[in-house]
Amino acid sequence: MRIIAGSLKGKKLHPIKGTTIRPTADRLRESIFNILSFHVRDAVVLDLFAGTGALGIEALSRVASFAVFLDKYKNSISIIKQNIRSCALENRTNVIQWDIEKNLNCIRSAPTPFNLVFMDPPYNKNLVKPTLRNLHIAHALEKDALIVAEHSDSETIPEDCPGYTIAEQRRYGKTLVSFLNYMV
Repeated sequence: MRIIAGSLKGKKLHPIKGTTIRPTADRLRESIFNILSFHVRDAVVLDLFAGTGALGIEALSRVASFAVFLDKYKNSISIIKQNIRSCALENRTNVIQWDIEKNLNCIRSAPTPFNLVFMDPPYNKNLVKPTLRNLHIAHALEKDALIVAEHSDSETIPEDCPGYTIAEQRRYGKTLVSFLNYMV
């Protein structure tokens, strides 16, 4: 895994060993960031189910201003911190070990609301809807925030999630990437 573009272009990231975490492939990450292009500059990023931190670090490489990384697994948190250290991004990041399924109370007191969110939950675990609900309840999103949800094509974005509208969806094999706008 490497950073695709920006100030850290070509930088190798430390992977997670085993099959517990499924990191976003370089090509898919490149496609996502090609679509996002102008949304990344100066963004305050929230990387949910962060895994290795590749999405948030890619955003920082492309001049996002700050990123918060959340994951519930200890080994993910360790790898995210390693990757942040090796990229010298400690002063532009915060890493939190948290069970996103329960709530997102850990971000309620964020000093600045998030305007770009990446969420890449484990596939086929029906985590998209509760994560979107928890984001809404946390009141930590800026109006017009952009949420990029990577999910299985068999797990759809629910129509009954208040505050969100689907702007676009792209299919990459069995993966769907949904781009949602937060309108509350």
